[in-house]
Amino acid sequence: MAYVGLGANPPEDVLYPVTAVDARGKALRSDEDYVLHFDKDQLPPANAFWSLILYDARQGLADNPIDRYALRSTDPLVYNADGSLDIYIQRDPPRKARQANWLPAPQQGDFMLNLRLYWPRDIALDGNWAPPAVRED
Repeated sequence: MAYVGLGANPPEDVLYPVTAVDARGKALRSDEDYVLHFDKDQLPPANAFWSLILYDARQGLADNPIDRYALRSTDPLVYNADGSLDIYIQRDPPRKARQANWLPAPQQGDFMLNLRLYWPRDIALDGNWAPPAVRED
């Protein structure tokens, strides 16, 4: 992920890592299923909270059947037994056990992800933390 929006707010207030490609460097596409896996010790380092927002190819919010456009650290996410977190990014609903962590992709086309870190910790500010790559599920 790259950092964008650095002029919008001071970096001490919010960082905006963004990506439009998967771990292989291919565009994120609505006809693929993806997972964004955060190890327990690699969760987004935000003192306040973080949010992951999905934008369509026109950089607008993508219509979806559950009107969910972002996932936040304040949401009732389901963490894995080891404390890690998987976020499922796909067009069609995942199986029931994954639905709390589902970020719906658009019905068609490419999309991008924007991870916002509000009041980021020093490890993010000094460049010693980077979000994991988005992988095909």
